[in-house]
Amino acid sequence: MPADDANLLTSLFLAMLLSSVAVKTALMRRQIRHVGAHRGEVPAAFAGAISLQAHQRAADYTLARMRLGVVATVVGALLVLALTLGGGLQILHSAWSGLLEASGIAHGVALLATLSVIGWIVDLPAVLYRTFVIEKRFGFNRMTPGLFVADTLKEAALGAVIGLPLIALVLWLMKAMGDLWWLWVWAFWLAFNVLVMLVWPTFIAPLFNKFTPLADEALKSRVEALLARCGFQSKGLFVMDGSRRSAHGNAYFTGFGAAKRIVFFDTLLDKLSPEEVEAVLAHELGHFRHRHILKRMALLAPATLALLALLGWLMQQEWFFSGLGARAADTATALALFFLVLPAFTFMLSPVASHWSRVHEYEADAYAARQTRASDLVAALVKLYRDNASTLTPDPVYSRFFDSHPPAALRVARLQAMA
Repeated sequence: MPADDANLLTSLFLAMLLSSVAVKTALMRRQIRHVGAHRGEVPAAFAGAISLQAHQRAADYTLARMRLGVVATVVGALLVLALTLGGGLQILHSAWSGLLEASGIAHGVALLATLSVIGWIVDLPAVLYRTFVIEKRFGFNRMTPGLFVADTLKEAALGAVIGLPLIALVLWLMKAMGDLWWLWVWAFWLAFNVLVMLVWPTFIAPLFNKFTPLADEALKSRVEALLARCGFQSKGLFVMDGSRRSAHGNAYFTGFGAAKRIVFFDTLLDKLSPEEVEAVLAHELGHFRHRHILKRMALLAPATLALLALLGWLMQQEWFFSGLGARAADTATALALFFLVLPAFTFMLSPVASHWSRVHEYEADAYAARQTRASDLVAALVKLYRDNASTLTPDPVYSRFFDSHPPAALRVARLQAMA
């Protein structure tokens, strides 16, 4: 029976992985065909605001990213196969067993850290091509090789200082807390997420970007008046030097409780008028007013608890390890296998998550239209679509499956109806 169960898991995993790759690549190819077919004409809703040249640039940018996405999807699937059914994870386990006590916490940390490094190495060519070829070709990249290396070293240092102790603690909880270890790990996960929201704005984000107080007094007064109307208290208004790395613009609020702060990309302030900046910020505040982050956490928390409980059960099944190409049956191997194969089994939930996110975006737009003028948000969005080379003609099926934001035409039409 265990052998039959292992064979069944192997077959099921292969079927789910291959189907997810097939669906994802088919949708990306569909997006390529649709965007390419509509490249020659600006949609009527944007004809007066976006030139044909800008529309074609956005189409070409989308096509380049989609083609890279197809390659990255196939490479990622091959890596998962190599590490699981190909025996790669077991090879790493055996290699570290020659240096560290097999199945000990240090061994587990080394194994999981090695997997992370391997994933980074495999992803690196796509990251470099996206940054220094695609983004450069379309005028977005401002990242120098030196800055890229510096960022990489900082990320590695953070991974070592924070990530390694984090992995060690999780593995210790899995070993020390008995059959209910998953409940303890879940509680730790919740606490860690809250801690990150508290410390990220003040201690981690400044390692990568420079944040300076908003100096434009007229804009500052406008924003503070908006915050007062919305009942939003923040620790400060800051401008981030996003232009060091990219020409893309954005705004966001970050932090938790008293640590909340408003952040504007300097590129955003350069592109938009004060009224448009206010409208974009009102949209972000709409997410706060509708408690979207809390709602997502309220859904993610029980889902994570259920997944950890499932892992707790699977760890006790011999077929779970053998069916995924591993002979070792320790906690680190179980953790690695589980999170390597999980995306293949949850991929088909993507359209549900995307739909929920789009609903939240519409709600935030409606809130912004009540707090500011809808026409200002429309003007800001059109500029951002143009300057960020966002396609105006996504494939409807691809968009429903993947896009976290509504298509440009639908979003603008709804805002215009509000105006």
